[in-house]
Amino acid sequence: MSDADTNHTKNVKIIDRFPKGVITPPPSKSLSHRALICAALADGESLIENFEGSEDLDATLKGLEVLRGAQFLPKNDGVRVTVAGLPVEHDGVRVVDCGESGSTLRFLLPVALLDGFRTVFRGSGRLLQRPLDIYEKIFTGAGALFVREPGQVIIQGSRTQGPQTQGPWPRESLDLRKILLPGDVSSQFISGLLLALPVFGQFGQDSEVRLSTPLESRGYVDLTIDVMRRFGVKVEEAETETGNSLYFVRGGQRYHPTRYGVEADYSQAAFFLVAAALSSDVTVASLNPESLQGDKAILTALKEAGAEVLWRDGKTSVSSARLSAITFDARDTPDLVPPVAALCCFCEGTSHIVGAGRLRLKESDRLSALAAELKKLGAQVTEAEDSLSITGTRLKGGKVDAWGDHRIAMALAVTAIRCNGQVCLSGWRSVKKSYPNFWRDFEQVAKIS
Repeated sequence: MSDADTNHTKNVKIIDRFPKGVITPPPSKSLSHRALICAALADGESLIENFEGSEDLDATLKGLEVLRGAQFLPKNDGVRVTVAGLPVEHDGVRVVDCGESGSTLRFLLPVALLDGFRTVFRGSGRLLQRPLDIYEKIFTGAGALFVREPGQVIIQGSRTQGPQTQGPWPRESLDLRKILLPGDVSSQFISGLLLALPVFGQFGQDSEVRLSTPLESRGYVDLTIDVMRRFGVKVEEAETETGNSLYFVRGGQRYHPTRYGVEADYSQAAFFLVAAALSSDVTVASLNPESLQGDKAILTALKEAGAEVLWRDGKTSVSSARLSAITFDARDTPDLVPPVAALCCFCEGTSHIVGAGRLRLKESDRLSALAAELKKLGAQVTEAEDSLSITGTRLKGGKVDAWGDHRIAMALAVTAIRCNGQVCLSGWRSVKKSYPNFWRDFEQVAKIS
């Protein structure tokens, strides 16, 4: 934690300093996960530039060390990834600790099937309570072992229920040619499958991933396909007869070692862009205006609320004289709900955040967390099954809690900018999960350049 953390006790932070100047958000966590996995699936050496660690990314790094024998060496502001052979097994069983990272769990479960060794996945917090039924159905149907036990998931490229036999089960024994899954639970299932299928395809097996329902969070799948392309693998997209998405991965493709630069993260930048709209004198640097990141939609939400967004000399600034209520559909960009909820607290009229039911299955029940904690500050919030309605009003100070959730902590920090009293936040350290330097950036008064 940074030296800026002076106004706190051990467990409570008094939020009384706000961002000013130029802030550069961290590299995209979403892109970093994908680039690390593609590099670990390639034979040779890759360089991931503009990489910054976090608890979630550290879980993926360690998981790839276990599953792929990948070595990660820091280099300048990046990380060098070398794959020189699979690791030696310990008693025939590998253990991957995913922490609280949903991306790590859902991306690495398919990777664990690539060599047929038995792997135990463990996690913290609510991670293993989050949906995994889709993978269970797909993998058992393909001929793999998939067992959910309290606190862990066991997976292996065979249905064998007995003790681990000598040596791995061959990849060829798994049938992953035709895969059907819904598109409205989590795009991470689709991305996880797409990342691993080219390696199965090296045996000449083409694979088809067909969606049974419309795809939500499409931007995240587009990111996956784009990163795979940068590492030499092509995914073709088409439509099914019902209009849903179909992805085709041709066999015989291989990941190639690559030099890949990670963009700045729009999901983290969103908190500072909202802060600017709430009169914080802050400018955000290094955002890519042509980015495929779905969370770039924060700019559209700000404009719809009446804010002005300006791009100049590689920096993005936001200003507003008056903010008006908006309707925000969260189906494609669920991570934007916390900063958008903070914004809506100060919009005239009643705003509606809809299509947000999946947020109940995140690190916390984010809909309940936002409703409960914003109300403590005086906000007028109505919570429904998959939505929030927020009527803009003046907010007071108060004692609030992050519910152990990094995005709730950051949303409450931004909300404090326009509160008329002191805001005291419990659980402020939860930002380490995705943005370890958040408080340094949020509280540090940077020199405007």
